[in-house]
Amino acid sequence: MKTKNIHYVWPAAGALGLAFAVATQAQDVPKLRQRSDIETSYKWRLEDIYASDKAWEADVARLEALLPRMTECRGTLDDSAGKLLEALRARDEVGELTDKLLVYAFMRRDEDTRSSVYQAMGERMQRLTTQVGEAVAFMNPEILEIADETLDRFLGGEPALALYRHALDDIRRRREHTLDTEKEELLAMAGELVRAPSNVYTLFNNADIKYGTMKDDTGADVELTKGLFARFLESPDRRVRREAFEKMNGAYAALNNTLGALMGANIKKDIFLYRARRYGSSLEASLDRDRIPVSVYTNLVEAVNSNLDPLHRYAALRKRILGVDTLRVYDLFAPLVPEEKVDLPYDQAVKTVTEGLAPLGEEYLRPFRDGLTAGWIDVFETEGKRAGAYSWGSYSTHPYVLLNHNNTLTDQFTIAHEMGHAMHTYFTREGQPYVYSDYSTFVAEVASTTNEALLIKHLLKEEMPKSRRMYLINYYLEQIRGTFYTQVLFAEFELRAHEAAEKGEPVTGDALNTLYRDIYQKYYGPVLVIDKVGEVAWSRVPHFYNSYYVFQYATSYAAATSMARRIADGGAPAAKGYIEFLKSGGSEYPVELLQRSGVDLASPKPVEDTIALFASLVDEMEKLAAER
Repeated sequence: MKTKNIHYVWPAAGALGLAFAVATQAQDVPKLRQRSDIETSYKWRLEDIYASDKAWEADVARLEALLPRMTECRGTLDDSAGKLLEALRARDEVGELTDKLLVYAFMRRDEDTRSSVYQAMGERMQRLTTQVGEAVAFMNPEILEIADETLDRFLGGEPALALYRHALDDIRRRREHTLDTEKEELLAMAGELVRAPSNVYTLFNNADIKYGTMKDDTGADVELTKGLFARFLESPDRRVRREAFEKMNGAYAALNNTLGALMGANIKKDIFLYRARRYGSSLEASLDRDRIPVSVYTNLVEAVNSNLDPLHRYAALRKRILGVDTLRVYDLFAPLVPEEKVDLPYDQAVKTVTEGLAPLGEEYLRPFRDGLTAGWIDVFETEGKRAGAYSWGSYSTHPYVLLNHNNTLTDQFTIAHEMGHAMHTYFTREGQPYVYSDYSTFVAEVASTTNEALLIKHLLKEEMPKSRRMYLINYYLEQIRGTFYTQVLFAEFELRAHEAAEKGEPVTGDALNTLYRDIYQKYYGPVLVIDKVGEVAWSRVPHFYNSYYVFQYATSYAAATSMARRIADGGAPAAKGYIEFLKSGGSEYPVELLQRSGVDLASPKPVEDTIALFASLVDEMEKLAAER
């Protein structure tokens, strides 16, 4: 049973979405605030989904009562158009309710990942989701047993079935990869096992792992958190950067064998599934869900590997500006103009983001502004809260956004990013029925990254001192590096790790460390020195447990760069066309949907244009640095 995508930004250095930590004094060690300390206006309103856990329980019972309806539909799909329509509507009803129950349970858990009550609710929903998957598993194989001429006759004779034409065509497209009913049910029963590596990592990474204490910029002892780690990597004090880097990565390095085995289990899961469904590789199996050609992925990796010189130049420029004898990984995130670093409280950041999105017009901005004050967003880090940022929700709820705002420029862009996802969800829900509300991540990241591109364009239009422009140009470079180059690096790491496993090579912590180091070195060139403890950084990336996900950040960045330029240059008609794109949801395949919107990711041009943009920004940064 597929549920609506959750759109993440994770707290790994080099990506967007750094988390927030507010200190309160308890002896000499700052502590995170409790959730009860946060004003209601800065917390999301999950009561809009269910007024209480008791109401949630009532809907769990309702879902359990609905499942026998699916059983009653079994064996009837080819009886008539009416029977097929009845089954499809029943599946939609079950799916919509499952989504609603799931997001409530998991977002309650994410408010405090230590809560055994909400951990149990999340586990219960995973079990129930598996049961739902089992209950509907017969449908695709049974639809495929309907002769094409019969199905076409059903579609022509029952107007209400026309809604499902694209969905039915998609099922028929994957005929050779769909198993018989008994085997599909068996795969559905394995759902909890399939999700086990991701679930184990999520609890470990958010509830269990500790990084110890360190001395901050003032020399005070602080407990290192993911949120503070991100901030400390931006410190002008190299001792702080180094200590945070070594403490954070050291905690993962101490468990390298275990984390290697866990990632190995995740990769083996992917191998099992692609073989069970008769694909040629795990990559092909993953991309075929959205009919994305394998060449889109491999061409992306190849194009970047063929154009690494701008990134090498940027690493050398960074070393020169920072004035370090040896450039190390923890030097890649320090602002090159630290005196221009600004404090951006949440309300101020929201105001600037809204101004930056003005080219999208009132059709976009009206619900955007409403969402900011309507219980969509959970703003600040509190003890036990899930790290990072994401957008989620279900078809029957408004969108939700989890933040961990830390008053940085990065956090301002995270607001734009996650609200881009939220607005995509909002417009899709307005424009599409449930069956097409689960739009592909391949296009979802376009919505978030277009917002970021419009924001940086807005900031760079202002008159400013040279030092301020240098700061923003560097930030723009970091956006491209984090959202484009880093994600391609991650994508290549994932691909090579899977390819090795598919050849029968062992997947261990040491093997993954070596692979990660070699690829990282290739991307940044000989100027960068990678310390031993930095080799384990792959194990800090939760997205690797959602296999072949991260490449879409890079393709989306390339597409969003084109979209933002069209909107900025084209005025109201371009903005209207973009909103129509957002309203399309999953009603078309993503590559074709983007092509219809004027962006062709099957060609190398959007990727090459992004690399050219990065190179031009490096040129400007070199010039600004020389004039200082």
